[in-house]
Amino acid sequence: MIIEDKINIVKDILKDKKVAIGFSGGADSTLMAYLSSKVASDTLAVTIDNHLFPKGFIEHAKNMTDSFGISHEIIDINFYSDEEFLSNLASRCYTCRNLMYTQIKQLALEKGFDFICDGNNISDLVNDRPGILITYKNNFKTPLIEAKLTSKEIHEYLNRNDIPYSRSTTCLATRIPTNTPTTHEKIERISASEDYISANTNCEIVKVRDFGEIGIVEVDNVNEILSDNKYNQINDALKRQGFKKVALNLSQINDDESISIDYNDGTFTYQLPYTINLENTKRQTENIISDDEEKIELDKITIFESGLIKGNDLESHELALDKFMETLPKLRRNI
Repeated sequence: MIIEDKINIVKDILKDKKVAIGFSGGADSTLMAYLSSKVASDTLAVTIDNHLFPKGFIEHAKNMTDSFGISHEIIDINFYSDEEFLSNLASRCYTCRNLMYTQIKQLALEKGFDFICDGNNISDLVNDRPGILITYKNNFKTPLIEAKLTSKEIHEYLNRNDIPYSRSTTCLATRIPTNTPTTHEKIERISASEDYISANTNCEIVKVRDFGEIGIVEVDNVNEILSDNKYNQINDALKRQGFKKVALNLSQINDDESISIDYNDGTFTYQLPYTINLENTKRQTENIISDDEEKIELDKITIFESGLIKGNDLESHELALDKFMETLPKLRRNI
């Protein structure tokens, strides 16, 4: 299916509805807000300010909603007052989204917007992001998933149509390793470090991972760091922030995520980075052929508790990929 066909699926889902969108100004929510502004009867973008997002986050969100001509509400939530969030467990994505979506849903319903959605796309479902369970729990709609749009396709559509979006909208707390506490001091150090690199290079995506004495720099253009001795300046700047050592990750950040499967002669395999809750998955799934403690058998698809997905008797790579994408939204993972 070509991108335009997938975009039309999203438009059909949103058409003539009163749509509320969890809005960050990143690619996914920008596409949702843009399409909704064209076809919905009314659109409300809701942005959470948790004081943990990159510099300029709120201003960019305001500018984008103004340009689309849609309503925009900002909800201020102090994440620093939530002890579960600050503990920074491996389930932090679940905790964070629970804090945000509860507030978004309440505001949307108060204002009469009963079609509440977020910008999750199909690529998100093959990553280790337990927050998707909160999307399901709150019955948020996911039009980009229904249309099987990948991150790569979304970026391609936005770029082709000259629709600006922010490439840096991830919470700064994600830079801190799980099971180590999130503190205001760490967030300030990360923010100052990323701001310096952004201001002194042409990198659009900058992340500084805080490993205590070590800061690991990740960017979308490593050559920008290596040219003109900029790495020396960055090294000195980050050490002034308190890092004793500064490392550069030579693997560039690539946010153009697509989905590929290992297809061969009618079969494919895909190992997800999380385990599957089979009982919860069965509740989302029809036409189960058989199941046991370790797997569920569907038509041409086997779902293993380990996160392994296998396909059989599929005539082409295209059909196999489509079958895999149909299966992903039915999965309910463990945290």
